[in-house]
Amino acid sequence: MPKLNLSISGLSVVMALALGLGELFFFFYGENWEGPLGVFTPDRLGFNLAWLALIYISFQLLSIPFALHASEKKFIGVVDGMVSLVPLAITVIVIFGKPELLNTPQRWEAAILLLFIAAVDVFGGYTFNIALSRRTMDVGT
Repeated sequence: MPKLNLSISGLSVVMALALGLGELFFFFYGENWEGPLGVFTPDRLGFNLAWLALIYISFQLLSIPFALHASEKKFIGVVDGMVSLVPLAITVIVIFGKPELLNTPQRWEAAILLLFIAAVDVFGGYTFNIALSRRTMDVGT
């Protein structure tokens, strides 16, 4: 049986792709889907997205210092940074290209919250990486 070696950066990539897949499902296929546990019902949508935001952003931003020093392979670091654009792109496409999918105020609110989650992931991640890289290389001192 092959050994599964999943680094912090690899887990970050998986989480970003899972969020993108969840966004695709929510926006394109989840219009009337309430699910077996009522996950996407209008009265619980904001609460569930708040938990999603907390878990996703907490892991993505708090894992950066650990992934920066532990990553010996530069390729996974580049993939980790680039894959964060997937949820942002999906949300931007839905908001500006397919607004008919956002037919209720709750779905508009969810789309804007998902847009901010993805933007904080992308721009916050790059900011943290730049700050940590400058500090470890002693640039500007």
